[in-house]
Amino acid sequence: MSNCDDTDASDCSATLERLFLFIDHEMDQADCTQIRHHLDECSPCLAKYDLDCLVKALVARSCTEHAPEPLRQKVMLSIRRVQLEIQRGPQAT
Repeated sequence: MSNCDDTDASDCSATLERLFLFIDHEMDQADCTQIRHHLDECSPCLAKYDLDCLVKALVARSCTEHAPEPLRQKVMLSIRRVQLEIQRGPQAT
């Protein structure tokens, strides 16, 4: 494994631009192979990949937790107020 200094910087940019597609398995096998090869050769890009995977896992885990009821009620009340303001139009304020 090498540093980005040993690889073409444009390869790193192209890899990082497509990293979320790779993580989410939203690209074809040829592109996945290309990304995987780059990650195997470039430790900074691999570190970014590892960080992005960790963040994605933390967000997914957090999304399974439900907000406390008082918070939910407060948010719903705020949404309803905004809906009413929109229905009334700008002249009502």
